[in-house]
Amino acid sequence: MKKKLNLKFLIFLVSTITLIIYLFINFMVIGDHFDDLKRLLTNEQKLLIKKYIFPHKHPSYQSKKELKFIQEGKDLEIIKSSIELSNSKILEKYKLTPGLYAGISNLKPGSAYIDFFENNLFVLSSRGVLAFKKDLTDDEINFKQIKNNINDFIGLKQFGKSIKYSLKDLLIFNERIYVSFTEEIKEDCWNTSALYGEINYESITFKKLFSSTECIHAKNNVDEEWEIHQSGGRLVHFDKNHILLTVGEYRSRHLAQNKTSINGKIIKIDINKNDYEIISMGHRNPQGLYFDRDNNFILETEHGPTGGDEINLIEVSKIDNDKILNYGWPISSYGEHGNLNGNYIGVTDEEKLKKKYEKYPFYKSHSKFGFIEPLKAYVPSIGISEIVKIGKNRYVHGSMGNVRDGDKSLYFFELDDEKKIINLEQVKVFERIRDLKFHNSKLFLFMEDTASIGVINLNEN
Repeated sequence: MKKKLNLKFLIFLVSTITLIIYLFINFMVIGDHFDDLKRLLTNEQKLLIKKYIFPHKHPSYQSKKELKFIQEGKDLEIIKSSIELSNSKILEKYKLTPGLYAGISNLKPGSAYIDFFENNLFVLSSRGVLAFKKDLTDDEINFKQIKNNINDFIGLKQFGKSIKYSLKDLLIFNERIYVSFTEEIKEDCWNTSALYGEINYESITFKKLFSSTECIHAKNNVDEEWEIHQSGGRLVHFDKNHILLTVGEYRSRHLAQNKTSINGKIIKIDINKNDYEIISMGHRNPQGLYFDRDNNFILETEHGPTGGDEINLIEVSKIDNDKILNYGWPISSYGEHGNLNGNYIGVTDEEKLKKKYEKYPFYKSHSKFGFIEPLKAYVPSIGISEIVKIGKNRYVHGSMGNVRDGDKSLYFFELDDEKKIINLEQVKVFERIRDLKFHNSKLFLFMEDTASIGVINLNEN
């Protein structure tokens, strides 16, 4: 009897220890904790742990589900709800389910982008689900999926390396649909590219519009740092022959000041000739872009490092190919160096940080060093996202939050006659806002914590 009890206790003890180790590894590798310990593991080691110990946490798991949904061609159903915001507006939420399974920052439920064509609302997921719906309020109609070949350009091979490899934006104008994405140009060597297709409600065959011969290697690069989130990818219509594309610097910071590189830039792409020119430089990770035709300027938002998210104004009349408009990154920034995730063998964090500031000083002035000052810099960062115009000299941008303050809000503001921000108002929506569109007096949001489309009627009192 005693032996049986001892055996049961031993089994219980081993099971408990195994469970504790399992939970600890899950907490350490998957969560936002134990940064010092996680830095001891390479990305490949983390992926192996996820693949064999926590397969449901591996980036390919959710992507496989979404790619299967694309192949099956099913409709996207919606679940409706609503919340009252702090400005007394009602946010109507339309959760897309099933179909969007894989996120870009969150592992799940899903990230996506939105745009309009012929009053139909289009949605494009980060993995290639493309669908449309005419009236969100009609319960009888789902989002109808459109067959496409996007996964010929970026697919499970790329998605399986990290959830961060993804489609980056959606733009529709002049009977064409444009898509940006992180392209693996060579093995483990990446840059931001664009596709286009003729608009069709049944099937769209995409072709390459723009792809750089330049690429940044994920492992072998000058600064020994890599961040796929810093890829930019925002698209906007400029004129009948051109679109604008933002390109991040993938944490190869020096490229933002290199005029021969597209990285850390906003570029203007000729949609007929497949060539480009640089509109502005000195950007880190441009997340929002809006061309205000009435005022002839471009508004751009970008993520800073630790602090220093920016809203920048680019005056079109001052664009000059001989002297490119320069916004200072990485020489000037109102943020600070952080996230010491390089691979300097035998070098302490303090030594590494000192070397970073020697190379990239982050001066607390732009104009003093010949750069253009931002309209606004957010310190701490808010995870700034897309920006749109909602009325005469009235604008709004979103935020995706950060670990420290959890900011997930809309920021409404106006520009005065001197192009200065006034009447800035924060309205919390409690979800990461990935994309924004303004259509028929309504503000449309894609909120990726629940994979939902939000709608706010701005005309209502």
